[in-house]
Amino acid sequence: MLFWLGELSISSWILSYGAEHLSIKYGAKFVGRTLLSIATTLPEIAIVIYASSLGLYDVAIGSGLGSNILMMTLGLALMLLISTTRLSKSPLKTLDISSFNTDKIFLLVSAILSAVLLINGYNYIDGFIFLGIFVGYILIAFMEMKKEKKTNQISGATTTTSFHPVIEVNKLEMLKAVLAFIIGTMGIVIGANPFINSLQSFSFDIGVSTVILAVIISPIAGEMPEKISMMVLARKGAAGASIAIANVLGSKVLNNSLLLGIAVFAAMYHGGFFTIIANSSMLSFQMILATSITLISLIPLFRKSMGIKVGLFLLVLYIISIVIQFVMPAEVRIH
Repeated sequence: MLFWLGELSISSWILSYGAEHLSIKYGAKFVGRTLLSIATTLPEIAIVIYASSLGLYDVAIGSGLGSNILMMTLGLALMLLISTTRLSKSPLKTLDISSFNTDKIFLLVSAILSAVLLINGYNYIDGFIFLGIFVGYILIAFMEMKKEKKTNQISGATTTTSFHPVIEVNKLEMLKAVLAFIIGTMGIVIGANPFINSLQSFSFDIGVSTVILAVIISPIAGEMPEKISMMVLARKGAAGASIAIANVLGSKVLNNSLLLGIAVFAAMYHGGFFTIIANSSMLSFQMILATSITLISLIPLFRKSMGIKVGLFLLVLYIISIVIQFVMPAEVRIH
């Protein structure tokens, strides 16, 4: 287990290096909300495809919901506590989040929509809706990135006085960044599953209950690559924290769109085109909890900035979510 944790930590560090340097060319928001979000969510995508293809739809959908609860509370809390304290190399008093309105709106809409559509179960129409949300989010992220680059050029943020020398250096830096991003992503894909399996085996060996395993250990293990990358970035000051915020928000939009869409299409592959992922007492409970936590977490995020107080608030919210899942009715517990 320690070996795979070390492998994930190194891979996440390499991935964060690549993301940080790619952001110089493509912008922190675009890299965090798209490239990094997809890379750190690949293990979850693989789990959803595998579970849905076997007909384990509760597991497929539940994994995404558990991830949203964890990262919108504990994930954001850790990022804030690191970036605003001496744990950071360049501590910030507050983090400017005024430029993430698109991400907040997409997360709000996708969270509510995914909850509403679950009432009658997910079918092929819902799968295309989820895919459409994801494509729309990526397109808007791309357009915002292009607009920001154009604004920077007009304002003189980039100059042409040393055009050729800078391009030569940037090409080398970009190549290193791309290679680091690919290597880090491959390392996460390779190490995530063995780490999750080893952690679960260890939990069973020491007699941890199924509830603790499902509610605490499994989500933390599944989100380990994203959390490590986020914490590494949060220590690097404003630029790193900006990528980390974009990563958290972007990956949760991805969970509410692409991940659910993949679950539906995998279910169609398993049971036929008209297969419906039926609602259940467990999924209803988890969806209500995940949606409620997401909406509450978004309240302080709609301000212009946030600091350590918001981090403490989200940490308390995570603890409350754990307590709620411990006292939930036995018939809706994940087995």
